[in-house]
Amino acid sequence: MKVLISVDMEGISGVVRVDHTMSDHKEYDRFRKLMTLEANAAIEGALAGGATSVVVNDSHGGMANILVEDLNPAAELISGSPKPFSMVQGIGPDVNVVFFIGYHSQMGTGASVLSHTYHGGVVAELRLNGQAVGETGLNAAVAGAYGVPVVLVTGDSAVTEEARALLGNIETVAVKEGTSWTSARCLHPEVARKRIREAAERAVKSKPAPFVLPTPITVRVTFQRPGHADMASLIPGTRRLDGVTLEYVAPDVLTAYNAFRAMFVLASAL
Repeated sequence: MKVLISVDMEGISGVVRVDHTMSDHKEYDRFRKLMTLEANAAIEGALAGGATSVVVNDSHGGMANILVEDLNPAAELISGSPKPFSMVQGIGPDVNVVFFIGYHSQMGTGASVLSHTYHGGVVAELRLNGQAVGETGLNAAVAGAYGVPVVLVTGDSAVTEEARALLGNIETVAVKEGTSWTSARCLHPEVARKRIREAAERAVKSKPAPFVLPTPITVRVTFQRPGHADMASLIPGTRRLDGVTLEYVAPDVLTAYNAFRAMFVLASAL
């Protein structure tokens, strides 16, 4: 039983401000430690549930946040960027289940801590086959392309609701409840980790269906500014719907994923 754990930072208990997640902030080291400890809780639960192999993928920012020396030695860590599969690096047909730890909800969600889709200053909305998705949905679709289900999502209450609405009755843990974009009512970190550990143990034993999108995949990206769309439209095959919206039809999920990432990278260069 191989488990892939993708760990973001905005959904960690105690993280409520952008600067908490930035390496140049004086308290960043506190929060990367908490991020590492929540990853450990998920690892411990996975092992208790019967996992024989655990790989952790650092999925926040430059993707070199988790303290490898403090990570549970039973797990391996994928660190750094860029990576071919970005937030779900390590996915493949040998993986049985995926956990999303410390995730946040998609751009535009109300009362949700640091909600965005890849970059709030660039992407206003992402739709796959007409359905609005955030990082949870996009990454779950990549896992689904390999027939692998997402069985656990943790973060604030908004992302856990988003995950259940999209992926069905999976295990979730709300470690905080957003009261605005930069404030939340947080569980004590020890309580959050206990709940993650327990949910991870249950999740490994669960059998939800993978999130599989019918092909072809229509990717529709609405950007924050026309200049972003100008840059992203350099990708052959894109169709401009209005000043800020592009559409791309892909033959499969992995092509759709790469098309979105290419659009995002070009737009971010503006």
